[in-house]
Amino acid sequence: MFGPLIAKPGSSQHNKTGSWRIKSRPKFLKKECIGCKLCILVCPESCITGSDKDTINCDLDYCKGCGLCVKICPKKDIIMEEER
Repeated sequence: MFGPLIAKPGSSQHNKTGSWRIKSRPKFLKKECIGCKLCILVCPESCITGSDKDTINCDLDYCKGCGLCVKICPKKDIIMEEER
């Protein structure tokens, strides 16, 4: 009889996963930002960081381009742009 096999969990913070991103990526305009940090809270990869409205950024090495940050921004200060 065997129990469940448990492997050590992985973490996207240790593996650069930005190459999996879809064809778009978020661009933080930093014009209307009020520093609500909703984008930080909603990011499934925890790749958005910052402590104040002028310091919020996305680490594109880990961003998958899901667009949740764009959808939740109350000021529409984040847009999706095509990958170059």
